[in-house]
Order: sequence, then structure tokens, then C-alpha cells
Amino acid sequence: MHEEEDGSEANSCTASRIVATKSVDVAEVEGAKEQPSKLCGYLNKLSGKGPLRGYKPRWFVYDPRKCYLYYFKTPQDALPLGHIEIGDASFCYDVEGEEGQFEIRTAGKEFPLKAPSRQVMHYWLQQLQQKRWEYSNTRGSGQRDSWSSPTLAHPPTGLVDSIIFEKLSDSMEKVRSDFAMETETDGGGMVGIQSARGPSAASTNPLNSLKNIGTELRNSMSYLRQGRGVESRRSVFYTSNNSTEEWELVDAPPKDFPEQKHHQDTHRQKACFVTYSFGSAFTFDFVRNSARPKRPLLRDMMGSGRFGRNVETRSSESSPVECNGSKPLEMQLRLQSQQEELSRKLSFINQELVRLLQQTLRTSQCDRPTVHQITQLETLLQERDGQIQSLCGHMERLALEKDSLQQELKGLKIKVGEINDQLGMLMETIQAKDEVIIKLSQQSSEQSGNPNDASSLPPNKEQQELDILKDSLQGYKSQNKFLNKEILELTVLRRNAESREKALEAKYTALEAKLCQVESKYLVLLQEVKTPVCSSSEQSPAREVISRLLEDALQAEGPDQQEHPIFKPNTVSEYDVYGFKTVPEEEEEEEKLVAKVRALELKSLSMTNQEVSVGVKWENYLASTMNRDLLRSPELKALIRCGVPHEHRSQVWRWCVSFHVKKFRDHLAPDYYETLLNVAREKPNPASKQIELDLLRTLPNNKHYASPSAGGIQKLRNVLMAFSWRNPDIGYCQGLNRLAAIALLYLDQEDAFWSLIAIVEVFMPRDYYTKTLLGSQVDQRVFKDLMSEKLPRLHAHFEQYKVDFSLITFNWFLVVFVDSVVSDILFKIWDAFLYEGPKIIFRFALALFKYKEEEFLKLQDSTAIFKYLRYFTSTILDSRKLMSIAFVDMNPFPLRQIQNRRSFHLEKVRLELTELEAIRQTFLRERETSQDGRSFVSDDEEDN
Repeated sequence: MHEEEDGSEANSCTASRIVATKSVDVAEVEGAKEQPSKLCGYLNKLSGKGPLRGYKPRWFVYDPRKCYLYYFKTPQDALPLGHIEIGDASFCYDVEGEEGQFEIRTAGKEFPLKAPSRQVMHYWLQQLQQKRWEYSNTRGSGQRDSWSSPTLAHPPTGLVDSIIFEKLSDSMEKVRSDFAMETETDGGGMVGIQSARGPSAASTNPLNSLKNIGTELRNSMSYLRQGRGVESRRSVFYTSNNSTEEWELVDAPPKDFPEQKHHQDTHRQKACFVTYSFGSAFTFDFVRNSARPKRPLLRDMMGSGRFGRNVETRSSESSPVECNGSKPLEMQLRLQSQQEELSRKLSFINQELVRLLQQTLRTSQCDRPTVHQITQLETLLQERDGQIQSLCGHMERLALEKDSLQQELKGLKIKVGEINDQLGMLMETIQAKDEVIIKLSQQSSEQSGNPNDASSLPPNKEQQELDILKDSLQGYKSQNKFLNKEILELTVLRRNAESREKALEAKYTALEAKLCQVESKYLVLLQEVKTPVCSSSEQSPAREVISRLLEDALQAEGPDQQEHPIFKPNTVSEYDVYGFKTVPEEEEEEEKLVAKVRALELKSLSMTNQEVSVGVKWENYLASTMNRDLLRSPELKALIRCGVPHEHRSQVWRWCVSFHVKKFRDHLAPDYYETLLNVAREKPNPASKQIELDLLRTLPNNKHYASPSAGGIQKLRNVLMAFSWRNPDIGYCQGLNRLAAIALLYLDQEDAFWSLIAIVEVFMPRDYYTKTLLGSQVDQRVFKDLMSEKLPRLHAHFEQYKVDFSLITFNWFLVVFVDSVVSDILFKIWDAFLYEGPKIIFRFALALFKYKEEEFLKLQDSTAIFKYLRYFTSTILDSRKLMSIAFVDMNPFPLRQIQNRRSFHLEKVRLELTELEAIRQTFLRERETSQDGRSFVSDDEEDN
């Protein structure tokens, strides 16, 4: 809908409704408020071949994960038309070239782009340089091998991500700031999400290239699937004859959004909205549109007959539509009266027409031609034939005369052309003479030595040339600053690449040397093993070699090795990527060796081709969601079941939590979490004492919670205190601290608080974390039923030896496998759990038993079975095999079945608890009556 300011109509539109058209999805704009502003906007890209080659508007979005600049046809497209690699690109522009035109040069490719203005071009170049600089500094930083790791798309919020980035060099940043160009902070309103509502956003171009036709068709299908991006149909109504404005019928606008309320005053002068109701079923909204070209009206195309005069009379009596929308009833009555008047006139016209036809019919029947009249008509026809023949002869003479005149006109045109040529030659001659005269006059003035005449001739021309030179000088200064900064950054990037290459070469050399040493030691060990076993009194050389090998194998990456990671390489760090300790210090040597072997196997599994392919699938999927938020779909569900990569887990968890608690957050204030924290600081909480006792016992093997000064302790305290104030009936339950601690590894405090709300109030049944733990007990009985159904052999084996596995599985359900499985599997379980809900716990609990079913069946002793139950989950390392069992072998797995069994067992547990309470009360009464006034004394009192 095009809008145009009209001063004459501004005052009459004060009571009108404002229609704010949006080219960007509402969810995307609201997400932009919560997330930091991303670099996006319209630029013209040179594309096409041959005569179709030209600049076409494209929507560009920067992706910090790969340092790519994706370009789309419209902001609503799901799939990009292509991308530009910014990480290794260079930028340039020509001062004397077209305004706003610049180039991005990558390896073997050049991308000519054009911005709306020079200021917007400078802003884009400045931002792209900054993004390239940030990417180059984060690509090689970090305390682990991360120069091939992608940059995070979102700022680090959890404890895991807080150790990745290093502080940039202050001196280097100062030099870069000296060469920085002065640009506006928002690109003059032409860059960012708000630019999607600009003029280019509404342009709909046809398919420009057959190369991208598949992408555009998929984007069109995505519009249909999502129900978005389709323009609403509009009907146009024309009012008065003299008005150049139109009124459009548009769809009823959605509920007012914050942006509409914010800009209501500024748009009040631009749009007038009128609402008319016809009957009780339909409501039409009319909006003024004066930018549309005027179309001919119905009464302008009619003749001046009787009906045309009636229409003109009616239109002259009707008044133009008012735009204040305050008289819909009066307008409806007026339209009804005009409709009745037209129907009356139409019936009158039909009656007159019938009367005339009847009169003509009677006249034709009464009047019959006579013989005399027929003779007169024949004579008249002969005269007419003669006139026609004479007129034909006259036409032939006129045609001949026309031919002669045309020939004469051609001759005159030729003469006029010759005269014009002569005139042009004469004008050139006069001009040449004038130039000679001017030169001679200037020479004479110079010779006469009169400076006043020479300086007074072209003052305006000299001033214009001076202004042009000043503008050119300013442009060259800006270009010089930009190119200096570009050269500086490219030099630093080249040096960083060289240093990374040298570091890799040194690391590979050190690893090769260490491999040679290990091979030589193993060869010596094998040679010694061949020899006969020595007596216990003699010291075997093999024993010394074995001890040295074990010492080398148990060495983890310590602080001294972090300072020199190249010369002291180690395959296993002291802490894994999540902050958990890989080799516990307090364990025995054999257990340390087992932990080291487990860490090596986990690292080798994380480097398989299947893990790499999952990462590529996630990159492609997230690239397709650059212009929209994540949506629940079978594709996303399948990806999450494969596991979310470490660099994208924070974003996916935040979206999952927001989706599940949206019904709560929509009815609460934005600062609800801060309000709870303020209440917790001001008022005493009965749960605070237990929370303080459990803080350091939450995850003692994780460095983020290992000491009182660790970064996660205060955040964990805040989340638990805020939750206890929101749920005073629960307050604090042991297990909530571990749930919040795992969430804080990838989320900030507020999102971790809402994740706890999602688990306790959305996922789990009521009374799951209360003092009675009623819901947890019910789930254990449901799980026993599922074990007997899905794993009948193993369940019968446990029943045979009277092994109560719920003593182990109870903690699985309460804290969602925290401290029960290895960290890599734990976070993959949490990925699916936050997306699908509590059904995932049942799936993976069954999958863990299915994974080790054969090992359990081999054990023929209850003590051995229970001992194996305590640690068997830590021996499961292959997450791919476990997830295949959980999501394939356990199917079908309907949620309705779990809910029905929960209801069944809930009633049974409640009855049992009621019976136990009755027994307890009976026992207390019997004990009181059996005392008979006797008092019990202790043994110490009796001795005294």
C-alpha cells in the first residue's frame, strides 16, 4: 500500500486507524529486539548475462558462523541465491566511479555491488571490514585446536562459550580506529531489519535467471507452507470525478505491535482509514491511495444519452467519501437511497422502452406503401446512384492531386535539408570565428596588462572548479583511509595465516616425534616380553618400561602445557569442551588409565565422518533460516535427534525453552526474573540454607562449579533462588541444582531459569519435585511396565535375581541422566529432551539397558548385577549406536501410552501412601498408649 502525505487531508484523518505494512515477519522483527542487531539490508548486485546483465536489488544478510554474506531475492526467502566469503575477501571502490558502487573480491571472483548512497556504501565497507577482523581473530584463538571451528552466530551466553574468545590487541585496535571512516551508526536507516520495509522490499521482480529458478520455486513453496509472504488481495474503489485519489480495500490488520504503537504519531499524517459495515457479516476497511494512477470512471466512458445524463445528475448530487470514518451509518443510508433511486429510474426507462416499441409496431402494421410511393423511391435511388458515381470520379481526381502534392512535398523536404546543412556549416563557421575573436580579445587584454578585466571574467567558473576539487580531495582522503585500513588488515590476516601454518607444521613435527618415541618404547616392551619371566627378586627392565609408558599415558594437559601447546602436544586435555574433568585426580592409577582410554575413544568418535556430516547438515539448515526463526518441523526434529553441534547448541536450546514457556512469558513483565532476584535479596527464604549447602556439591568435577569463586556458582545461586520464589510449594529440591547447572553451561541466567520452569512446570507431572516425590515414584512403575514390554528377557532376569533397578534409574529421571552417562551422550540426550519432552527419558533409559542387555544376561549373581548397574552407563561411549536404539529399536513409542499408565499408577501410589499414613498414625497412637506413664531414659542416665 503506497502512502502519500496530503496536507489538505491531514486534519480529517485524526480519528482514522493506522495501517502499518510490514515486509518482514513479525516474529523476525520481535526476535531482532531481543537479539543483537545483525548486518543486513538491500544492495544492488550486478548479475545476468548479455543484454539482461544489470544491477538487481538483493537482500544481503551476514552470517557470523562462517563469515559469509548471503544474498536473497526478498527478506522472506528461506533459501539464499548464493553467498560471498568475507573471511578471505578484499574490498575496494573508485572515487570517480558511480556513486555507491564498490567491489568485493574473493579467490577468483569479483562481486560488483551498489549501495543507495555513498554514506551507506561507507557503512557497509566499515562493517564488513569489522566482521572480517573479528572472524580472523576468533578463528585462531581459544585454548584448544579451534582454528577450523566456525565462529558462533550468537554472543556467548553460557559458561561453556565464555572461554572461547580472546581480547584483541589494544595497539592494533587503536591503529585500526585511526584509519576508520566516519559513518552513521545505522547506515542512515538503509541497513538492518528496518530496511526490509523500504521501497526495495515491495518490489517484485520476475525470474531473472534460470540458474536460480529452483531456489526461487522452493522459496515460493516455503511461503505456501508457512502461510507467510503472500500479499493480500486488494480491491480499489473510486470516489468523485475530480479526485485523483483512490480508496483501497485491505485486509483487517493484525493486533497492534510495539512498532506500530511507536510510530503511530508519525504515520497519522500519512494514512486515513475508514471502516464500513454492510450488514452484520462483513467489515470492509478502506484506505486512501493517491499514488496509484487515475483510471477512467464509468460515467466518463458513457455517452451523453438519457442514462448518461441521469448518471451525471446523480454523481453531481453525491458528495465525496469522508475519510474520518465517523459517519458509516449516514453513508450506508445514502448508498441505499441512491440504489433505490436508480432502481426506480431503471423501471421507468423499461416502461418507456416497451411503450415506444408497441407504438412502432402499431404504426408499421397500419401504414402500407402504395405503387406511387414505390415509383418515387426507385427514382430517388437512381438519383443517389448517379451522385455516387460522380463522387467516385471526384475521389479519383483528388487522389491524383494528392500524389502530385506528395511528390512536391518530398522535393521541398530535400531542399530544406540542403538549406539546413548549409545553415549548420555557417553556424560552425560563425562559432569558430567567435572563438578566434574571444582568444584574440583575451590575448589583447593580457598584453594590455589590465588585471581587473582578466580576474572579473570567470569568477563563478573558478569557484565551481574549486568546489569540485575540494569534493574530489575529500573523496580521495576517505578512499585513502579506507585503503590504508584495508592494507593493514590484509597484512595482519596474511601474517596470522602464516603463523597458523607455522604452528601447525611445528605441532605436526612434535606429534610425529612423540609418535616415534612411543613406537620405540612399545618395540622395546615387545622385545622384553619375549624373554622369560624373571624371578621376583630381580628387577625386570620390562617393568620399568611399562611404568614409564603408564606415566606418559596418564599425563593430561596441565597449565604448563597450555603455555606451550606446540612443543608439548597432548591428545587429551585436562577438561573436555563442557568443562568436565577428563582424568580424575583422586582415583587410582587403574581407574585413571580407564578414564584416559575413555576420553581417547570419545575424541576419536567425535572425528568420524558421520559426526562431520551431521555438522554440515546443521550448517545448511541454519543457513536456510537466516531470514526467519526456527519452526517445529520433521526436518528439525530429525536433526535434533542426531545431536546439536557444540557451536549451535546455545541457539537451539534458547529457542526450545522459549517455545515451551511462551504461554507463561506472554502474561508476565519483561523484567520478571530481575523482580524475583530483587525479592530474594530483600526477603529471607527458607530454601536458601539448603541451596547454599548444595552449590559446591552440584557438579564438583566441572571447573565452572568446582570452587566458590568459579564463574557458575553465583549464577546457579541466582537461578535457584528465583525459582524458589516462583514455586514456594516446591522451594528447593535436590536435583534442581543439577538441572540448572547443565542449562547454565549453554544459556544465560534468565534462559536457564526459564529452562527450569519448562522442566518442572511443563514437562514433568505435578508433585515430581515435591517432598513426597510422588511423580518420580509413578514414573518408576511406568518404566518397569515398559521394561517388561520392550525388554522382556532382561526384565525377567532382574526379577529372577530380585534386583530392584529403580534404585539406579530413579536418579536418571530426577536429574535427566546428569552424572550418569558420559558428557557427550548427556548433552545429546538434553538436545532431544528440550525439544520433545519427558518421553525422551523413557526412550534413553530403555536404550541404555538394551545397549548392555547381553552383558547383564551373562551375570548370574544379584551382587554382581547390582554392582554392574552402578557403573555400566559410563562404559557406553558410542552415542550414534545409542541414539539408533532409542529412536529406531524402541518404536513404536506413543506418548498416550505413557500418560495412561501414569494415571493408572498414580491412583495406586496414592492409595499406598494413604495406607502408610494410616499405619503410621496407628503406630503413634499405640506407642503413646503403651507407655503407661513410663519414661524412657538413656544408658548414660542409667549408669549415673
